[in-house]
Amino acid sequence: MPAIPIRCAHFRACKSGLVFACDLICPKAGFGQGSPRLDHFLYRDGALFAEDVPVAEIAAAVGTPFYVYSTATLKRHFALFDDALAWGDHLVCFAMKSLSNQAVIKVLGDAGAGMDVVSAGEYLRAKAAGIPGEKIVFSGVGKTAEEMRLAITGGIRQFNIESEPEMIVLDQVAQSLGAVVPVTIRVNPDVDAKTHAKIATGKSENKFGIPISRAREVYAMAGKMAGLKVVGVDVHIGSQLTDLAPFEAAYNKVAELTEQLRADGHEITRLDLGGGLGIPYARSNEAPPLPSDYGALIQRTVGHLGCEIEIEPGRLISGNAGLMVSKVIYVKSGEDREFLILDGAMNDLIRPAMYEAWHDIVPVIEPAPGVEPAKYDIVGPICESGDTFAKAREMPPVGVDDLVAFRSAGAYGAVMSSEYNSRPLIPEVLVDGDQFAVIRARPTYEEMIARDTMPEWLS
Repeated sequence: MPAIPIRCAHFRACKSGLVFACDLICPKAGFGQGSPRLDHFLYRDGALFAEDVPVAEIAAAVGTPFYVYSTATLKRHFALFDDALAWGDHLVCFAMKSLSNQAVIKVLGDAGAGMDVVSAGEYLRAKAAGIPGEKIVFSGVGKTAEEMRLAITGGIRQFNIESEPEMIVLDQVAQSLGAVVPVTIRVNPDVDAKTHAKIATGKSENKFGIPISRAREVYAMAGKMAGLKVVGVDVHIGSQLTDLAPFEAAYNKVAELTEQLRADGHEITRLDLGGGLGIPYARSNEAPPLPSDYGALIQRTVGHLGCEIEIEPGRLISGNAGLMVSKVIYVKSGEDREFLILDGAMNDLIRPAMYEAWHDIVPVIEPAPGVEPAKYDIVGPICESGDTFAKAREMPPVGVDDLVAFRSAGAYGAVMSSEYNSRPLIPEVLVDGDQFAVIRARPTYEEMIARDTMPEWLS
């Protein structure tokens, strides 16, 4: 999508007068209602568009609720990371756990991305989307022998080992197949990422990785295993980080460890530095560091080691590339508040219920200038008090049958959805310029129910 000539009032901060020429996000530049993010979901002529397609047109075609993703935003955000590491050999592996639809994987793979997978299902999705095995990294704390066998026979760039028991099993599986598989070992640097407790992964009490204090001992064990070839070090400290300081602390520890491991005789040629760079979900959020700043930090802390750099961003590539669109069913007056009851629910977007997460929620029809906001508790139809997206949220007034869009819903939205209350999974739609396609259809009730089977004694 070409740059849209919106003048930015913060010219110097953005280095350019064009919003779409900014590196990623400008918290001070407004898009429509002032959302502090760079995406391709903008108001035009009073209506919200996904690239060049009116969101209301998609709603009329597929029904609500649904997810919609922007190809241009996905490509743009991947390119920012790729460019940030252009100073050396690198591979940007998209963390598929954030958004795993095959069409999205194909878009990013065609742009040059590798994939970071954490299950056999994600591995097979990546392969089905055309990603070659040599560009797939297998992470995760609970890899089974069956998953290891699948990835070894199908082709894999490396396994990121999380524990000694896993390492022993991987060696056994590799030897049984007559293979030698590349591995890194994930070290836990005991660094506080200063993020939500449920998405922190780099502290000593977290389940991830091997304590860095024991890393040399474990690498020595790996070096003696015939089925494994040690190629690097892996670290990942958490998700939705909005400060570079925890990354710097972790990467300095990785640099020191790399020097020690090389002195011990290990050939360390890759550093897998994980992902975790955050995005701004709320208008009031401070802007997280830019990928260019993150790339400069990597160069400063580990660039002197001459290693190929792997990173595994997910949220920052996919988060702002997606909306969830829902319809207002009722506006209900309570004792001391108004409830906006939507057809979307916690089973469709669970982040607010699980993480107390904020999503900007905006009307699909642009409000008139100067309209007074209303205050709502915004909820879904599920019989759970947790089915609440926002409390006392100020937004332009909306009514029955109006459409609203949840911004920054591309990451950990569709992938965490469920059929709770026997509600069908909602469609996913991909937009590319002025065209759109359903890339996951909404199942019918009959299809959903038909997956159940009755035992013979009940027939």
